[in-house]
Amino acid sequence: MPARGEPSVAASGEWVDDTGVRMPAGEVHAWWPGTNQTLCGLALSRSQLRRFHHVSWPETFPESGGAAEEVRQVCRRCQGATGRSSRGWSRGWTRTSPRP
Repeated sequence: MPARGEPSVAASGEWVDDTGVRMPAGEVHAWWPGTNQTLCGLALSRSQLRRFHHVSWPETFPESGGAAEEVRQVCRRCQGATGRSSRGWSRGWTRTSPRP
């Protein structure tokens, strides 16, 4: 997959902030705009997920302080697909002591 920056968000619910902008709520998933499924493989239409083009994936985490106000659960499989662990961005896997 080519580097595209940050994925957007698909969520099971929505709320409207004080400025009138729709924000994700409930369970959130990572999603590339232009595709019909989340990074964990859920079909957007069959799962009845709402798309949020204007919200990037890192904004849904509580420590970001962004659009995470009404987020109840972040998909673990989407976290893994984006390289985001529960403790922050992972560096990837490297073997430190390969066999001869």
